[in-house]
Amino acid sequence: MAESVDRDQPLTPAGRLFLQPQMNQIISAAITVEFPIDIDSFRAQVQSSIMFKHPRFCSLMVRDSAGREHWRRTAVDIDQHLIVHRQPLADDPSISGDDAVDEFIADLSVSSPLSADKPLWEIHLLLANKTLIFRVHHALGDGISLMSLLLSCCRRADDPSRMPSIGGVGAAASGQGTRRMNLWTIVLAVWYTLLYVVEFILRSAWRRDRTTAVSGGAGVELWPRKLTTARLRLDDMKLVKGAVANATINDVLFGVLTCGMSRYLDMRSPKALPEGLRLTGLAMVNLRPQSGLQDISKLMDGDSGTRWGNKFGMLLLPVYFHRGGSDPIQFVKRSKAMIDSKKLSLEGPFSYSIGNLLMSLFGPKVACLLNYRILCNTTFTISNVVGPTERILIAGNPVKRIRVTSSSLPHAITMHMVSYAGMVDLQILVAKDIIPDPKTLAKCFEDALREMKEAVEATNN
Repeated sequence: MAESVDRDQPLTPAGRLFLQPQMNQIISAAITVEFPIDIDSFRAQVQSSIMFKHPRFCSLMVRDSAGREHWRRTAVDIDQHLIVHRQPLADDPSISGDDAVDEFIADLSVSSPLSADKPLWEIHLLLANKTLIFRVHHALGDGISLMSLLLSCCRRADDPSRMPSIGGVGAAASGQGTRRMNLWTIVLAVWYTLLYVVEFILRSAWRRDRTTAVSGGAGVELWPRKLTTARLRLDDMKLVKGAVANATINDVLFGVLTCGMSRYLDMRSPKALPEGLRLTGLAMVNLRPQSGLQDISKLMDGDSGTRWGNKFGMLLLPVYFHRGGSDPIQFVKRSKAMIDSKKLSLEGPFSYSIGNLLMSLFGPKVACLLNYRILCNTTFTISNVVGPTERILIAGNPVKRIRVTSSSLPHAITMHMVSYAGMVDLQILVAKDIIPDPKTLAKCFEDALREMKEAVEATNN
């Protein structure tokens, strides 16, 4: 027993935070494939993959006598982690396969924790829907770590001897941009950092968004959920990006979100909201030196500087309500100005450092309370993980779509984006008693991008 304890590895501060009851987060990645799933082939693929050898995926989460969490290596029984569903998820033929999968994941997001009797991951094989659902506890790693691990198990469809490559769409708000530092830039960086840090502190104390038709609050994480997807074309985003000087794909994405959210609020609350009303999103930003796909061998090397685990900060991203106008590109221009100031600040690194400090000084309960208050005082969560640029194979089966979501939060809206082979799937998880029509919200986002594209094409012609 003493030898076992000596080999135990402590959880990171973020890992401990994600195990608290109010912040208990499980990431769900749905991978839809072209052909029927071969269970034996997939089982063999998992057993031979680096995932099956990864220390975190081969460890139990245990607590010592003081209640502190540790990882303890254990033998992994693959049959405990593969859950096979042979029957269709829906008996009603009018329900599409994607909608049935979304409904299944929405139910999991509020009702199915992962058992602590085995390592904190599992894979559901939905045979009738040709879909794999990877469920991984957030304590094991963040989106960048887990996407890198998942893609290390895949191969390119056009050349199965090669690994997938990543590019196209960055994090919801990328980290510190590369720019020349002159005196004025340094002054702006200091000013924006102070401004956003003060706002961050106020959000964790009492400052709260005005209540609207999309607001959540304390306890909403326990409410039933609906899940749907907005599909956006990367080429359309690139076209819109070219219409705004020095814009990025992220600027376009957030412009689409701002425009789509304004459209939806105007439908739900016509003439009730003042022009320019601010709603606040909580975004995750990757703090690793290298963005995008990570080298798994380096991530697992504690001395590499790009370690495995949860290495992200939080940003407060404001959305301002505006009724429709003649130029939808204005939403992108406003988003670019806001995101540029966020990139210049140190808000992301500050939030990560202060979280670690609070965990060290006061423990996970206090850190969880403050994080929970930030969630209750803002309106939505947004995250964005870059997926492969080309089509890929998993266990030799071509992948059609990759969608990602997570367990529910006090927000009534949680949005997760993943890019794959020229498309961006935006999964929208909502509290259905607050937002009963998430497909309408998804269409607002899709229509926003379409109108931006049409406006650019009209200008070019």
